[in-house]
Amino acid sequence: MPWNPTLNDDLAGTFTDDHRGIDAVWAEIEAAVDEGSEGPDALRERVRSFVAHMNRHLAMEEEVLFPAFERATGMVNGPTQVMRMEHEQMRSVLVQIEDHAKRGDFGGALDHGDTLHMLIQQHNMKEEGMLYRMAAAHLSWPDLKGQLKSYVG
Repeated sequence: MPWNPTLNDDLAGTFTDDHRGIDAVWAEIEAAVDEGSEGPDALRERVRSFVAHMNRHLAMEEEVLFPAFERATGMVNGPTQVMRMEHEQMRSVLVQIEDHAKRGDFGGALDHGDTLHMLIQQHNMKEEGMLYRMAAAHLSWPDLKGQLKSYVG
């Protein structure tokens, strides 16, 4: 089932729901590969969609949330810098996942997916436990929400 991201009534809820939706897309890929229920073209499309959702989410943070947070707090070498470095690690694993899928090596894609899952879980705990709360305390959600609309439409 495709993930249709939405903007909720609050910052933390929107980004956390997006995390959960993206996790669900990956879980569906894992299940489809494990069950052998889909052909390679369908699996490649699922992986492509997953990578697109991940890149969209990372862009929402890097292009809108993080700069707004840095402007509001003056913290440019703080949590957002760490999050950006972790995003780069995730992107490198996403490239490996996509490369395996393009070759039809879905087992290899899932192996890299396990690595990505570990990175994402640790990363999301930091964002959900600290960064989103800090951002919500310093930013206007209606203003930020308006800037994010183009990412979820």
